Amino acid sequence: MNTQLLVQLVVNGLIVGALYGVVAMCFVLIYKASQVVNFAQGEFVLIGAWVCWWLVAEFKLPFWAGFPVCLVFMALLGVAVQVIVLRPLIGEPVISIVMVTIWLSIFFQALLRWVFGVFTQPFPPVFDTSTVKVLGLNVETAYLMSLGISVVIMVGFAYFFKFSKMGLAMRATAFDQQVAQSMGVSVKRVFALSWAISAVVSALAGVVVGLVSGVSASVATVGVKVFPAVIVGGLESIVGAVLGGLIIGLLEGLAQFLDAEYLGFGNLITVAPFYAMLIILLIKPYGLFGTKNIERV
Repeated sequence: MNTQLLVQLVVNGLIVGALYGVVAMCFVLIYKASQVVNFAQGEFVLIGAWVCWWLVAEFKLPFWAGFPVCLVFMALLGVAVQVIVLRPLIGEPVISIVMVTIWLSIFFQALLRWVFGVFTQPFPPVFDTSTVKVLGLNVETAYLMSLGISVVIMVGFAYFFKFSKMGLAMRATAFDQQVAQSMGVSVKRVFALSWAISAVVSALAGVVVGLVSGVSASVATVGVKVFPAVIVGGLESIVGAVLGGLIIGLLEGLAQFLDAEYLGFGNLITVAPFYAMLIILLIKPYGLFGTKNIERV
């Protein structure tokens, strides 16, 4: 058995899993605040990647300047989408809102293909070396950056929800919107902030993926890959989202190893997370850390 390859893929899987966990938190954040599953999450990842690429490659901004500008743009985009498209649907059936997020996904895909084309565009070099040695393993520099930022975001999320006034307002809104409104919480403001945070964090994931493999429409598949992580962890749990991301990332690493060394299927890394999602749905439909709702009829 190629032990070095196994360790390398496990480490890469855990680092990518941390990135999945961060994007999965965006799913959970929007769902907890507004009870909406955002099927356009992958397109937010793609938009962030394309905007940062355009600022750095076409507008010639240095990465350290273009990256924050990209995040500010994404925050404004998230607020705009919530205010213009989704706010008028407050009070409408959930299925109507879900269909609108699917429409957003298709609309953004078509718009981005029209503006940026269909070919993969490489990011200009940001770091001096593409990989660095960590304990004898080759690790992508961009992945190390994403790991550091992911940890900072996770700690920031924990502090925000536990200690900040707006974080408490978001938790109250997630628990009961009408009670939160009666206590003076602006539900509209909470919704807008949740979409802004979701767009910003998704852009971070898109930029990291773009730095490693270039920017193309395939970057949006991160949103699809994250969905099993959300289901495994539980749709209502921030902690579950993080752990679900790590589980899916680790599973991808192990699947890639088994495929390369023994099975030779060629696509096990793609399908393995969805088998895990199916198993969890059969055993614990509400996920590992989700809330078990009991309805009596």
